[in-house]
Amino acid sequence: MAHRSERSFFRVEGPLVGLSDMEQKKIIAVIAGGDSSEDVISYRSGAQVYGCLDRAVYEPYLVVLRRGVWRVNPVDATPEGATLPVDLNDFSFCLPAGGGSKKKFDYALIEIHGTPGENGILQGYFELMGIPYSTCSAEVSALTFNKALCKAVLRGQPGINLAREILLHRGEPMPEAEAIVRELGLPFFVKPNASGSSFGVTKIKSADPEVIQAAIQAAFAESDAVLLEQFVDGREVSCGIMVAGGREWILPVTELITENEFFDFEAKYTAGACREVTPADLPEDIVRRLNTATATAYRTLGCRGVVRVDFIVDRRTGQPYFIEVNTTPGMSAASIVPQQWREAGLTMGEAFGLLIEETSKKSTKNN
Repeated sequence: MAHRSERSFFRVEGPLVGLSDMEQKKIIAVIAGGDSSEDVISYRSGAQVYGCLDRAVYEPYLVVLRRGVWRVNPVDATPEGATLPVDLNDFSFCLPAGGGSKKKFDYALIEIHGTPGENGILQGYFELMGIPYSTCSAEVSALTFNKALCKAVLRGQPGINLAREILLHRGEPMPEAEAIVRELGLPFFVKPNASGSSFGVTKIKSADPEVIQAAIQAAFAESDAVLLEQFVDGREVSCGIMVAGGREWILPVTELITENEFFDFEAKYTAGACREVTPADLPEDIVRRLNTATATAYRTLGCRGVVRVDFIVDRRTGQPYFIEVNTTPGMSAASIVPQQWREAGLTMGEAFGLLIEETSKKSTKNN
């Protein structure tokens, strides 16, 4: 039977955020796009977030960032409508109507998956400008985006189990296929060290050197480093967590059930390719382990806002094995965290209201 931890979630009664007669709406930049293969997912997330924000409190605009070019859509959340340039000197733009009235953004809601929104680059700009934003800090974003480094920081923490791994760097000699199989066994995974949405990920079931080499090259197309990781036979689960409203929320666990070899891009973003069960039908003791490991990862890494932590629960031992932390989790209609919020009794609008207020306070304190 699925277990619901007492501290996991609560239902919110009444409005979360309101404005007095003297207060003005916060002008929110919902930033989407980016320079990675995940841009298409980013646009979906951006559109969903743009649509959910409370217009009585916030004035949102979609900001599309691609290859260093920033453009604002003054009307809706379609990336094609983003035509107005952003002034990066003060993070503002001018509306064409009304003699070019200027709008200065009060807050950045980052929905870019991959570079530059998930690896600390974009966060560095906002920290420099003193503009509050929604995600982890620049240094934490950079740390968690590097899968091997993130695992190194978590190694030895209570309740955090890690699969064996080999890290490869572009330009360095590659180990022999035989040595890889001897270290990791079969099957094993080949992953880009800094990427998301399972782009460039291959499950290797053969010791054939050509098969292994092809998978490594596909991963190098997404990242300058590649992680070879031991396969753990188990159930894949995902755990959302956020600190907002003065408390830690550990969201209901989601199990990801797919007929694919693993939870790949198709399973993540194609309707019907994966069955996501929230809350997961897991024994209470395993849910407790997952909750504890999720909170440990969040605190140890120094996260803030909402993040998603992915695990494999070993079928034989019931131990959760850490996979990765997603500091800019997907917010599309098919994404996991919105499902977990709904199960917790929160709408996306309510959740983002809490997050915006929480991260605005933290950013103001830090700048």
